[in-house]
Amino acid sequence: MLAELFAVMAPVLAGAGLGYTWVRLGHPYPVDFVTRLVFNIGTPALVLASLSGAEIDATTFGRTMLATSLVMVSMAVATFFVAKMLARDWRVLLAPMMYPNTGNMGLPVVLYAFGSAGFAYGITVMVTVSLFQFTLGSLLGSHGNPLKTLAKTPTVYAIVMAMTLLLTDTSLPLWLANSVDLMSGFTVPLMLITLGVSLASIQVKSLRSGIRFSLIRIPLAAAIAWAIGYLLHLPAMAHSILILQMSMPVAVFNYLFAQRANREPGYVASLVFCSTLMALFYLPILLALLM
Repeated sequence: MLAELFAVMAPVLAGAGLGYTWVRLGHPYPVDFVTRLVFNIGTPALVLASLSGAEIDATTFGRTMLATSLVMVSMAVATFFVAKMLARDWRVLLAPMMYPNTGNMGLPVVLYAFGSAGFAYGITVMVTVSLFQFTLGSLLGSHGNPLKTLAKTPTVYAIVMAMTLLLTDTSLPLWLANSVDLMSGFTVPLMLITLGVSLASIQVKSLRSGIRFSLIRIPLAAAIAWAIGYLLHLPAMAHSILILQMSMPVAVFNYLFAQRANREPGYVASLVFCSTLMALFYLPILLALLM
């Protein structure tokens, strides 16, 4: 079992470690360019490649999206209680509570733990989290019309195309499927490397507060995801992946949003850093229970 768990975690550690080491050695890394490349090309291609040929029926796909949405709404409600416990502004904690790192950390872990069969569920959870993040996040941040932001998000169109293919039981033409598959190949490695680069760039001022938050959020998210998946009768693999994805560390994007909105970015940085560091210890335990 230890060998299997290490096989799952090793690619994640290698990719993030490469990005971290690269920056620490003083080499340049175009974070803005890579982020836009992954977000505008890689992620839509990955969604289309994974969901269009996935062995997942439309009903299960919809239930997984619903379960993910309910978990995030539940975590949003829990934010008010957690904010009182930690004596923090709920607006600062809302995004870190709701949005785990289902992308550049969650997807690789799901891929190596559950294979291609489970990867479609991992993509479904990630896509749902992203839709919330770039609509509700834009609304709360008061940066433009969230519907306009949604309309400019290529991943949304990839989701619509993938769902259409699922509902109609249609496959992409071979030339297009091969092209999309090729374009999606760089996404996961770049996600991991960028994660390491982002962590190396974050200045952490308070480790204690970040650890305290993580000790509350992680088991809470896992428990809520388990309960909602159970109530919705998700398939065993979808249920496990929902729990795993929603228990991921705080997404790096939350730090960027906090910095843009000027809502205690230093504190949010500690949440990202500490939860990601703790993932090295709790993810193997969680995987041992779920695999």
